[in-house]
Amino acid sequence: MMAQYLEIKGQYPNALLFYRMGDFYELFFDDAVAAAEALDIALTKRGKHLGEDIAMCGVPVHSAEGYLLTLIRKGFRVAVCEQMEDPAEAKKRGSKSVVKRDVVRLVTPGTLTEESLLEARRHNFLASFSRVRGESALAWVDISTGSFHVMPLPEVRLGPELARLAPSELILSETDELNLEDVTAEAGVSVTPLGRSAFDSTGGNDRLCALFGVETLEAFGSFTRPEIAAMGALVEYLEITQKGKLPLLRTPVREAQARVMQIDAATRRNLELTHALSGGRSGSLLAAVDRTVTAGGGRLMERRLSSPSRVLDVVQQRQDCVAFAVEQSRFCNDLREALRRVPDLDRALSRLGVDRAGPRDLAAIRNGLTQAAQIAGFIGGMDLPDLMTRAVRDLSGHDELLDLLDQALVAEPPLLAREGGFIAEGYDQELDDARRLRDEGRGVIAGMQADYVELTGIQSLKIKHNNVLGYFVEVTATHAEKMLSAPLNETFKHRQTTANQVRFTTVPLSEMETKILNAGGRALDIEKRLYESLKASILDESASLSQTATALAELDLATALADLARSENWCRPKVDASRALLIEGGRHPVVERALRSQGGDPFIANDCALGDDSDIWLLTGPNMAGKSTFLRQNALIAVLAQMGAYVPARSAHIGMVSQLFSRVGASDDLARGRSTFMVEMVETAAILNQADDHALVILDEIGRGTATYDGLSIAWATLEHLHEINRCRALFATHYHELTNLSDKLERVDNATVAVKEHEGDVIFLHEVRRGAADRSYGVQVAKLAGLPQSVVDRARVVLDALEKGEREGHGKREAFIDDLPLFAASPPPQPKAPTETSLAEKRLGEILPDELTPREALELVYELKGLLKG
Repeated sequence: MMAQYLEIKGQYPNALLFYRMGDFYELFFDDAVAAAEALDIALTKRGKHLGEDIAMCGVPVHSAEGYLLTLIRKGFRVAVCEQMEDPAEAKKRGSKSVVKRDVVRLVTPGTLTEESLLEARRHNFLASFSRVRGESALAWVDISTGSFHVMPLPEVRLGPELARLAPSELILSETDELNLEDVTAEAGVSVTPLGRSAFDSTGGNDRLCALFGVETLEAFGSFTRPEIAAMGALVEYLEITQKGKLPLLRTPVREAQARVMQIDAATRRNLELTHALSGGRSGSLLAAVDRTVTAGGGRLMERRLSSPSRVLDVVQQRQDCVAFAVEQSRFCNDLREALRRVPDLDRALSRLGVDRAGPRDLAAIRNGLTQAAQIAGFIGGMDLPDLMTRAVRDLSGHDELLDLLDQALVAEPPLLAREGGFIAEGYDQELDDARRLRDEGRGVIAGMQADYVELTGIQSLKIKHNNVLGYFVEVTATHAEKMLSAPLNETFKHRQTTANQVRFTTVPLSEMETKILNAGGRALDIEKRLYESLKASILDESASLSQTATALAELDLATALADLARSENWCRPKVDASRALLIEGGRHPVVERALRSQGGDPFIANDCALGDDSDIWLLTGPNMAGKSTFLRQNALIAVLAQMGAYVPARSAHIGMVSQLFSRVGASDDLARGRSTFMVEMVETAAILNQADDHALVILDEIGRGTATYDGLSIAWATLEHLHEINRCRALFATHYHELTNLSDKLERVDNATVAVKEHEGDVIFLHEVRRGAADRSYGVQVAKLAGLPQSVVDRARVVLDALEKGEREGHGKREAFIDDLPLFAASPPPQPKAPTETSLAEKRLGEILPDELTPREALELVYELKGLLKG
């Protein structure tokens, strides 16, 4: 057996081998050591190899999925090796023959299909990047839904696209793995290298044509050689990992960068579009706006939010759907109730395609088609927007398949086909006959038991069954002599004696057992055959079923956004090709939701007005006043508008944003040797080098990570570059009040400030953005609110007054008047008093038990203590 294990393991040196042995997957040698540590399970040993103990651990087959998920999340790949024959067949070849085994699947992060291993509301993309003669492309596929996309992509854009798609796994040529190490590390994606032959465009073309059964790919579009190479590598990898059982993939869709808003990785992270800075979904924009009720709708929501459109017609068609659902509130609510009962059609279809499905996936297709037909029935006659009309059209056309599944399946099928019982009675006469014999056989056995009890006079006689003896008659040991004596011994033949029972058989019982067992096995075989037939009928319509799933997701998204708009009082934004960013009463959707959930103060809405006359707002004001919130909320409003949603504002006019850049907050990147300031400068450089005149840039505290004059000069030059070279729209927050003078020199720069109110030395935040500049940053007051010791706050005021006085008196250098500061004038913190002797009054109080005092005694005690204090 170990020779077989080592041979198979040699074919998969970079994966853990799950070696099937009966009801367990066993792991040996180094695999066992690694898996035991990762899974926190016992490490044992089995025999010796080359004189040393063989490490071993194992996991039960029935619960293997949970262990697989843990291993995949910890970066392992797993080769699943199954028994390819029944052990009884192996024994026929000889007592020492080894059961035939082979790897049936290589489990990797990007090739998961099991429901328990995937997040229902998120795609699980497998991506591939290729380069051919100086050009490059990215392809990606989700085998759990069948979606397949490709786009030409310069290498410099790989990082932002990986941030947008967040693939679980990226396939690279062996020669590219090291070259792209920085990009893939920043994206946090699992990288799988493949040989150069996998990226050959000619071979890739052949693989794709074979996959889709066509002579040429021209019917799907015009693809470049790098695109074909990237797609071909994906198919090659799927053939390797799925052992020839390729998943159902839709025809490839070619995307273009110019059709979506470009958002780099840093901006996605800063704006917390789909993940909060803490790493989870909670606290992100997606969590705040996602009200979809289906898994497919949830995935579409994340896809749209990650890729806001730049195509005006597309945005407006999506808005029309949301507007229709907002106006038709009763229709919207009824439709959402119907959608709640829609299962995940895409993933059920995918599991059927790779032969990892069960009867419940058949039922999911049936239930989904049932709901689709009902939805089409009650909205089909309405005057719908174009996008909804196309969606409703795709809900129909499955009557024949739906009738077949309705007739064939029971209401609640079991999980596994091998359990049987999922085909409805009356669907197949042969199956009904086999079941009748199987089920009536149980009644016959009960009748035979009654006859044998009457024949023997032994009331405790039972007919039982196990997998070794089959059916047998069992009596207690006290009746053994009677059963073994004439005349009963002629009917009952002894089979087995145990400690307390004796077991017998009879000729009629053996004959009935054969009939019953054959009937049960025959019924199960018939059900398995019918399962394959139903699966084939579904797969024959896989293309149209995918369209139905897409239509249901589209309806779910439109009605979810409408429900959000109605309940949150959001407005439909005007989106056009201008450069306007005019927002009245804008709000931050995540912060507003958090304030409401905490029962705090209402969110203060603010206006923003950018466009041809005022491209840049220079925003000043103290920390904690809400500058960063204001910056982010306007960026999020632009994202929501271009994904086709309503926005949190009284009104909004959004000129199409081509690129969105955000530099808000910073942290070290120690793993790559970057300080906070270096991270800030790298991100700022990316903005200044890429932003075009239709970009929207939000910058917060540029230059704060270095010396004051260095930082001021960098912020000054950055603002000028945005105004003169990039000529984009920007919100620029700063504490460098010197920059406010630029509004007089740069014609498209306006000053704005977040208002505060000072009262008795404390600062009150109004969270209101107004035109104009702040006179100071109120840093000392904010420090006081944060809880700094009063001595520190007082000393800070002294230093601040001295510095400001020096500036007013025109010192050339701050160092000149810093020398005049009384550096050691800070009041020392009060020293703790030395412990004093306990007073007589304190001693007396220590002797008192208050609960035992009467009112009169308490009054007398007061007089007594007063006397002690005077003494």
